[in-house]
Amino acid sequence: MRLRTLLALFGAALLVVVGPPLLSTGDGSDTGTQIPGLRFMVPNTPGGGYDITARTLAKNAEDAGLTHNIEVFNLPGAGGTVGLTRLVSEHGNGKLALSMGLGVVGAVHTNKSPSTLADTTPIARLTEEPDIVVVSKDSPYRTIADLLAAWKKDPARVPVGGGSSPGGPDHLAPMLMAQAAGIAPRTVNYVPFDGGGELLASILGDKVGFGVSGLGEYRDQIEAGELRLLAVTGPKRVPGLDAPTLREAGLDTEFTNWRGVVAPPGLSPAERDKLTGLIRELHGTKQWQESMKKNGWDDALLIGEPFGDFLDEQNQRVATVLKELGL
Repeated sequence: MRLRTLLALFGAALLVVVGPPLLSTGDGSDTGTQIPGLRFMVPNTPGGGYDITARTLAKNAEDAGLTHNIEVFNLPGAGGTVGLTRLVSEHGNGKLALSMGLGVVGAVHTNKSPSTLADTTPIARLTEEPDIVVVSKDSPYRTIADLLAAWKKDPARVPVGGGSSPGGPDHLAPMLMAQAAGIAPRTVNYVPFDGGGELLASILGDKVGFGVSGLGEYRDQIEAGELRLLAVTGPKRVPGLDAPTLREAGLDTEFTNWRGVVAPPGLSPAERDKLTGLIRELHGTKQWQESMKKNGWDDALLIGEPFGDFLDEQNQRVATVLKELGL
């Protein structure tokens, strides 16, 4: 399969969901689109992309008056599959949702998870964003050209950190970068972390040669000068940030990450509709639109069964890319 075709397989969207729809009744009762007691599970550590999206969604929904008191909690482990297994065990629980994305798709493969996304109720794909290539402010790599020169010379001595398990976005992006640079993916020294929050300390401390993560996770650190942005993996530059695309840097590749929300299996049609209804309501609010702009997230709304079809396609494509890369 051609590299350009492989890359095109991964566009799509980002995100998470906080809870259900609403036409608020104001009394907290389980009527209309309110879901009292809604809990939103984040399957990695605080500070990562799933975490930021979930908490942003929860706050936006509350600020817009759509719902209130959504609990967001973290259950990290095994690239998100610990949380996925917990979700699948909550059969029929219409008050629980999972923030997830391409990283969980990949982790299911690499961790041989007994639970898969086919076991869940698909709610929505919400956003997409490019990955970014970053180093600490004290790194010797001042440009993407500097980094590529050192990486090509000795891949093993330039470890790359990512906030996902093998098969996830922060793993696939540098593997495709390596392939485009003429580096055998099997020689890349990839160091996985359980989310971008956990990865950040290792980048800042120069424990890895460079890091690959989502733009929304590290934008504040970039703007504060703590991280140096070398490149973005998407098809175009990001407004307000001075960094080339990989193609501009001479690599014939691009990559876009997505995130979404799933719920436990066995929901009634009414329970499922409450969750998808919240996403529809939230999507149209000024709070959510402003948050997408602030975090550099692109709108990629896909709700219900079409999102389920998309998950099936992504599952097959991750398996294909891992095989094509010899991983």
